Amino acid sequence: MQVHNVDLTISAVSPSQYPTGGYPEIAFAGRSNVGKSSLINALINRKSFARTSSQPGKTQTLNFYDIESMLYFVDVPGYGYAKVSQKERDKWGAMIETYLSSRDQLRGVVSLVDARHAPTKLDQQMVNLLHYYDLPVLVVGTKVDKVKKSKRNQSYSLIKKTLQLGENDDLVLFSALDKTGKDKVWNWIEHMGQ
Repeated sequence: MQVHNVDLTISAVSPSQYPTGGYPEIAFAGRSNVGKSSLINALINRKSFARTSSQPGKTQTLNFYDIESMLYFVDVPGYGYAKVSQKERDKWGAMIETYLSSRDQLRGVVSLVDARHAPTKLDQQMVNLLHYYDLPVLVVGTKVDKVKKSKRNQSYSLIKKTLQLGENDDLVLFSALDKTGKDKVWNWIEHMGQ
């Protein structure tokens, strides 16, 4: 998809704030600093529309991005190493789960993991949660430009095995640097957004 018009519609913390436009929604979930904002920026051909940060935990709300008045990208807070209290993390967890479990417009979730390492326990828990709610999942292994080409099949297999991905789950290796995998991610989004 060629993206020309993108707008941050709202940063929501509760269902009463979710947009009412009725567009299909694709959520982006992943550990803090895994590259969610970088993936979103690559998909919409912007350098810094979704704020990227070297400091984990910058996204603290559900950010709804209107893409061409056709669908929403929903950037959810990163899980993991954010320098916030456990109470704050629990609040984010509840906010994310409420969204994932109750949003009719949600068509699928792009779950990001770092392709350089085996997925963490938290990554496994997120994919298990998505399976529990019977949501279509696209796992994206980010930062693949930092993995030698000869090792990429190994990374792919490790992610698939660790997350126990099934036949209905998709997996794409992605690089924000050289855009490896970008078209495959878009193909999945367009398929789910119909």
